[in-house]
Amino acid sequence: MFKRVFLIVLDSCGIGGAADAKDFGDDNPNTLQTISASKKFHTPNLARLGLFNIDGINFYRREKNPRGAFGRVIEASTGKDTTIGHWEIAGIISARSLPTYPDGFPPEVISELEKNFGRKILCNKPYSGTQVIHDYGQVHEATGDLIVYTSADSVLQIAAHEKIVPVDELYNFCKIAREISDVGRIIARPFIGEFPNYERTPRRHDFSLKPPAETILDALNKKNLATIGVGKIQDIFAGQGINRSLGVNENNSDGMNKTLRVMDEDFRGLCFVNLVDFDMKFGHRRDVDGYAQAMTTFDAELGEFLSKMRGDDLLMITADHGCDPAAAGTDHTRENVPLIVYGSKVRAGVNLGTLKTFSDIAATIAEIFSVDLETRGKSFIASL
Repeated sequence: MFKRVFLIVLDSCGIGGAADAKDFGDDNPNTLQTISASKKFHTPNLARLGLFNIDGINFYRREKNPRGAFGRVIEASTGKDTTIGHWEIAGIISARSLPTYPDGFPPEVISELEKNFGRKILCNKPYSGTQVIHDYGQVHEATGDLIVYTSADSVLQIAAHEKIVPVDELYNFCKIAREISDVGRIIARPFIGEFPNYERTPRRHDFSLKPPAETILDALNKKNLATIGVGKIQDIFAGQGINRSLGVNENNSDGMNKTLRVMDEDFRGLCFVNLVDFDMKFGHRRDVDGYAQAMTTFDAELGEFLSKMRGDDLLMITADHGCDPAAAGTDHTRENVPLIVYGSKVRAGVNLGTLKTFSDIAATIAEIFSVDLETRGKSFIASL
């Protein structure tokens, strides 16, 4: 029925607080509602596909005759971060959230890192990524000490100036930290420039935990079907099950351009895309207009994508969690996420209702390609 599936994750584009949002410290978040109120927000293609026809969305104009199928999806895992969200999309439901360190990493961890790095550590606190290099960059340049910090997410981030620590050496430090720390992701954060105008570079790299079970990527790979990762997908899954990666995106538009080039290729399988700017550049920084403009830009690029779709292509658009730019603090928000499904063989206007787990996406892809996948998700292919 379908030869190619394109799964695009709009990183952090939640559509309203989950039933248990307050258990995660969130008070009625709604990322999409927040950004849709901005004058920078204009998404006619998403609207035509049925985004605003999803159950629970009552703050924007509904499409009279939506072209796609659409639904609201609940996260079944305990968490609201990138790793847990993507793992669930790929078929794994996590009963426990990954560890966070709101007071910084324990002394024994810092001591072990310093011993293995051969360098001292600066900061060791939750911090904004741009602010931490402003506050500690000069000391780092003077001493060579590494800037280690965290956030509300399960991450250990290492920042270093590229002229002090070459990028490959920084990556090696991250690999060492991956063996020591139990966080979901170790993130290399290289930067350049001179104080006070330091700039982070696109050479960020994530070193994630390996998924604890097989995912849809593994299932497809076993059958010699294509598993193409665009953006952070290679990093999020620690390369597991991915037989080709197009690398980390310079920005969302770079990710979409890579995806458009993949559309020119002949393959059978999955192209899995993560667009992280929504989260990293706008959600965490609580930039409502910036987030809205990024969605507007994506929507225009989506128009080009739709024009290039083949008759046996299937498009799925979803998210991995929320990051409401109007919420207090800088953390992700526990939200339900959208699901849009479109292709020439998909019945227009199908309301998939509320799906109980992101893993329904993986189960559906498994059924499309007739591969075995052990997951609690349920396929919705029959509804399409």
